[in-house]
Amino acid sequence: MDGIGWAASAMAAARRRLEIATQNLANSSSDGFRRADAHGFLTAAGVRVESVTDQRQGALRRTGRSDDRAIVGPGYFVVRDARGSLAHTRAGAFVRGRDGLYYDDAGRRLIGTHLAAGSSVRRGFLESSNVNSIGEMIDVLAAQRSFETAQQTISAIDRTRQKADNDVPRLK
Repeated sequence: MDGIGWAASAMAAARRRLEIATQNLANSSSDGFRRADAHGFLTAAGVRVESVTDQRQGALRRTGRSDDRAIVGPGYFVVRDARGSLAHTRAGAFVRGRDGLYYDDAGRRLIGTHLAAGSSVRRGFLESSNVNSIGEMIDVLAAQRSFETAQQTISAIDRTRQKADNDVPRLK
């Protein structure tokens, strides 16, 4: 892989870091949201970034509403949408429907709770997101700077190549 290929992979990695950080920022006030960490590494094809979910517990916030629930420890709520698809969530803001069943704000019905050993559910609480907004803003700026640096590197390599092409004598 040449210098432009490496710099291009660095730009793609910086863009992925930026996507991860902005997604975290967008969900910083979403109950039960777990932030994603950007893990970067080198491969034969260049720089690569993967998203890994941070499993740390978000802070619990007392709501006083008896239908709200927060999971303490590992686990999730199982919900089913109108099409019958199952999903897992940590967002525990539920309301009791006329049918006596519990629904989240997206209209998905609470089917059950899957808890790991030692976990519990607290009624009247919600789990806040585990996103640190200031840290995510720093990540956004760092990703932007990484992208700009890789872009400048590509421009410098391109200028050097053009100069080398112009300096080579032409045979007629």
